[in-house]
Amino acid sequence: MNSPAAQVVRLLTVKGQALAVAESLTGGLVAAEITAAPGASKAFRGSVTAYATELKHELLGVDATLLDQRGAVDPQVAAQMAAGVRKALGADWGIATTGVAGPEPQDGKPVGTVFVAVDGPSTDASEAASGGKVAALRLNGDRAEIRMESVRSVLALLLEELASEQTGNERAQDTERNGGF
Repeated sequence: MNSPAAQVVRLLTVKGQALAVAESLTGGLVAAEITAAPGASKAFRGSVTAYATELKHELLGVDATLLDQRGAVDPQVAAQMAAGVRKALGADWGIATTGVAGPEPQDGKPVGTVFVAVDGPSTDASEAASGGKVAALRLNGDRAEIRMESVRSVLALLLEELASEQTGNERAQDTERNGGF
């Protein structure tokens, strides 16, 4: 079976859409996974590894007050990172990872606290107001395991969104074919 990254590349290529990635705890692993897939250049715009907190604001447009009040490991920060990289790199989809890989807690958050986010054309109005779809994860394992599971999780979330967008489009086309019923 194809890897999740290969599935992402295939679906985006078929749709004629592009992806941008914002990474913190994964440090470029998501981009590496995507670019390892054949044909990635047809769908991947690029990535920003904003490891330092201030870069999340400066490069990705994450609200500075939010970062000051809650720190970088926060669901809204992940959502704003995904929306910010999507806008900054001119992509149809943006995905983001932020969290604590360890070995020490960060911003009062325990090791294994991770947020992954997707921002794209299929996000509905309620999701758009919050910056897209976010998944909160509580991961176990060492630093490497937490980082790799974060990569798998953000790609799975994107695949879920791509599939739901496709299902929604097919339903709309089916409704049209059936005279609006």
